[in-house]
Amino acid sequence: MTERASFSAAPADLPSVRAAFSKLAEAGYSESLAAQRLGLEDLADLQWRPVPIYRAERLARRDRLDLAIDLFLLQGALCRDELASLFSDRECRALVDAGVLAVDETGAARARAGLFPVGHRLIFSDHAWPELPHPGYSEVPSDQVMWIGMDSRHLARCTSRRPFGSALDLCTGSGIHALLASTHAGKAVAVDINPRAVRCARFNAEVWGSGNLEVVTGDLYEPVGEERFDLITANPPFVPSPLNTLGFRDGGRSGEDILSRIVAGLPDHLAAGGITQIITELGERDGEPLAARLRQWLNLTAPDQPMNIHILRLGEHTAMKYALGHAKGDDYQTFLDSVEEWSANLRAQGYARVVSVVISFEWSDGDAWEREDRSPPPRRPAGAEIDAAFLAERMARHPDCREVLRTSRVCRVGPIALLDAKVLGSGIDAKTRATLLGQALTMEHHLSPLEREILERLEGSVGMPDLIGSLGMGEGAVIEAAASLLRRRLIRIEPG
Repeated sequence: MTERASFSAAPADLPSVRAAFSKLAEAGYSESLAAQRLGLEDLADLQWRPVPIYRAERLARRDRLDLAIDLFLLQGALCRDELASLFSDRECRALVDAGVLAVDETGAARARAGLFPVGHRLIFSDHAWPELPHPGYSEVPSDQVMWIGMDSRHLARCTSRRPFGSALDLCTGSGIHALLASTHAGKAVAVDINPRAVRCARFNAEVWGSGNLEVVTGDLYEPVGEERFDLITANPPFVPSPLNTLGFRDGGRSGEDILSRIVAGLPDHLAAGGITQIITELGERDGEPLAARLRQWLNLTAPDQPMNIHILRLGEHTAMKYALGHAKGDDYQTFLDSVEEWSANLRAQGYARVVSVVISFEWSDGDAWEREDRSPPPRRPAGAEIDAAFLAERMARHPDCREVLRTSRVCRVGPIALLDAKVLGSGIDAKTRATLLGQALTMEHHLSPLEREILERLEGSVGMPDLIGSLGMGEGAVIEAAASLLRRRLIRIEPG
């Protein structure tokens, strides 16, 4: 069994650790190139079951990129010569002293921690598969630090990257979201209740040289008192588990024990003009909008405290599929008993399905609204598109929007794909779905016949009076349809 990472580097070793990072960058060890080498569309799709296939078919050349992937992502071993081709002796010693690399008496090496590419940056955390032979724990340690998995990557891509004065990351784990925020915020604070996660995040901050990031141990907002932040991010434990044994993963039987507390604290900690973004899974009950539950947690009763909510649905699983995906067992009966345990818990919560969502909150300057969009998970940065969705919603809801549209020129935002669907023999008219191309978030929008007609007539910039006249329909109906298209970012008002 490989000893666990200690995540502690002496100041004198930090230059050598950073030099090792530079060597990995020169070898092409980045999110996109690692995914390409493994034959994956997205590194978030990495699984443990195909590890032998990855090694035999994708990492056979054993160049430096292969070696980095095997050592730090696939939890493999390197022989002495392979290790020497990757790092110098001084760099190896620094990584060993920092507790993230183990070298035996033969010179063979195994990583004590994963080193995960996020874009072109690297983040240390515990291994993604602690129950595999290396490190080989029969049970996941209680202070395990969450690795950089699918949820972390989705939140990293969906987070707004505009400049902020201050940022707060809750349930920080490895510190990934605090570290990314520190690159575009004046200061950042990372909080985790797990002291080992705090040690890991501090180690990453030291390696990055992030002088504006503070990492503290505590329970959610407790360490920051009454301070408000312009950006708040969180990837909390959220799995609705009947076991509640994995602290980095389980959110109680409902999955909401920690998430609900984070949402409830937002009114006291989100600054005016700021945004909160949370990646989570929510159990969904038939007939109950997700936004209704979020509003209940917010508990904003004062009329002068409205908050807008944007829900981006990235995927969903039926309750049965979710139970099957989480059940464990080395034999049929044990596995079936585990399936029933998970399934019974989801039934008890009333969950018909579990949805993966990025939830964004901001203070409203008028009546509070909710918006729900669907998209496959983004494979590149999408934070600016979520910012744009908030802006479009505000514009479409502004009291002067219809009057401004009436005298403006409008055009399409960009190329738009239209898809018609019709059930033959049913007499049902075709339904049109529109997708704005070239976006990280490929949202589909259902169009009315009038909305489609407007889009098809916008060859270049068109004045609304001319558009209204050419359609031969009532002015009010055309203006409302244009406002709907504006809200969904399919058209824009031409400046001037």
